[in-house]
Formats: sequence, structure tokens, C-alpha cells
Amino acid sequence: MALKPVRIFLDSNIILSGLLSDRGAPRVLLDLFSLDLPFLKGLTGSYNIMEIERNLKKKLPAVIPVYYEYLPKLNLEIIPLPTKEEINKYAGATAAKDIPVLVSAFNGKAGFLVTGDKKDFSPLKRNGSLPFKIVNPAEFLFLIPDFIERS
Repeated sequence: MALKPVRIFLDSNIILSGLLSDRGAPRVLLDLFSLDLPFLKGLTGSYNIMEIERNLKKKLPAVIPVYYEYLPKLNLEIIPLPTKEEINKYAGATAAKDIPVLVSAFNGKAGFLVTGDKKDFSPLKRNGSLPFKIVNPAEFLFLIPDFIERS
């Protein structure tokens, strides 16, 4: 019997970094998700998509066509925007701008939240009370052999 894939929620900064660089851990993660491996399922939130598009339009409009071409190849499940009630429930847990990311990871039943945001997510990472682990891209890549072994 095949095991369920590990659900990996990608923060906006990981998707942007992976798109803008052809090397480094964020790019490797995006490349892995584009392979549609049976033991990994990539997720991100509608909130994250809106944040990525806003940043690209503001800072790098020339990259938008590449983004629109590459995004579907990542095979990401897009988690709907959290409700105001869900966001209010976690008010104060982290920076206000990151609460929709946190709630989207919850709603997507993520096993991992991969982010490059050390400042806002580090206290939650140390707390350990979340149903998912918060890791940076390099930490997550280090875990890939475990997922392959268990599949």
C-alpha cells in the first residue's frame, strides 16, 4: 500500500527565490515539485500567490511571463484564502502579514512549512506546538532521503 505523500507548504519567498535563481535550495525544491514525485505534494496559498504577483508587478514585471509559464509546472495545490475568523483566531501568533500563511498551512494539512523568513517564524519554530514543522529550504532538502525511504 502506497503511503500518503508528505504535504509541503511553500511560503512566497521560496517560490520567488526559486524562480529568480537557477541554483540554491529554493530552486531545487521547485524542480522537485515539477517532477510530480509520488511521495511529495507541494502546497501554497492563494494569499501567497497574491503576494508573489504583487511583488513581481512592483519590482520585476519582466519576470511575470516566466512566472505564469513556470507556476503550473510546479503541480502545487493552492489553498483558498483563510477567512477573517480563521485569521483572527491566530492574531498575535506571528507578524500580521504572516498569519494568512500560517492559517493556509494549517488548512492545507501541511506536514512542513518551508520558509526563508527567519525573523517572523523562528519563535513558532522553537515553540514546537504546531501540527507541522517549520523549516528552511536547506533543512527540508536534508529530509528528502527519509521520504524516499519510507515510500
